[in-house]
Amino acid sequence: MELPLFYIDDLIKRALQEDINYIDVTTDYLIDDDSVSNAKFLAKDSGIVCGIDIAMRVFTLLDDTLQYTIYKKDGEPVQKGDIIVTFTGKTKAMLKGERTALNLIQHMSGIATATRKCVDLTAGTNAAIACTRKTMPGLRPIQKYAVVVGGGRNHRYNLSDAAMLKDNHIDAYGGITGAVNALRARTGHMVMIEVETRNLDEVQEALDCGCNVIMLDNMDYAAMAKAVEMAAGRAKLEASGNITLDNIADVAKTGVDIISLGALTHSVKCFDISMKIEK
Repeated sequence: MELPLFYIDDLIKRALQEDINYIDVTTDYLIDDDSVSNAKFLAKDSGIVCGIDIAMRVFTLLDDTLQYTIYKKDGEPVQKGDIIVTFTGKTKAMLKGERTALNLIQHMSGIATATRKCVDLTAGTNAAIACTRKTMPGLRPIQKYAVVVGGGRNHRYNLSDAAMLKDNHIDAYGGITGAVNALRARTGHMVMIEVETRNLDEVQEALDCGCNVIMLDNMDYAAMAKAVEMAAGRAKLEASGNITLDNIADVAKTGVDIISLGALTHSVKCFDISMKIEK
């Protein structure tokens, strides 16, 4: 999975404009234009690194002479104290880009690390770990990329990818069967339909409608296991709602196909990385 450079550059430029505005008062008045430094990114925690090329792009947009050597690629585990990358270039560019570069790689590495923990906890089961659309505006591509780097999968990218009947759609239209039939009458043959269900009666109705994916919303373990038995492979089953590291293994053991977690992107803890310039 590779993110388009035009998106990355646009994201970085917006972030730099937000941070620098028109000058960096400290750096521009303190550091000579011809000053060159050596620096490194140092892991201050253990986990999965993600976003290193994006972080380096911050610096190369500010200094096209910057050279770097990557020691830990996206998706690789790092231990506290590991050197992730070393680089040499204009000191001003390093100081101006430091916060933006670190914000991006720390956030992405936090998502990748959290995803890998979920993947490890559900190893040996049928369940795939997926993110949701609960992403920060403007950051969805890098957040979903980080989930994949961590070993997870992406749910639909946006509202155009698939038809998903949430509880409010169902309640607003008047029922699962009518809503599914109405969608089928208007959508193309490539559009998949997912239905969110709140109980086993709704699961049965969604199965009878021939839905492709059925979300089991906030169901207990017994209900999820029963839904797996009812579906018997006729539809993919997605568990969602109040899933944490403490209960994700038990959810996976029910036999569901997918476990989706909004927390992977909307409230993940940043992975601690620091930049050190050699004295």
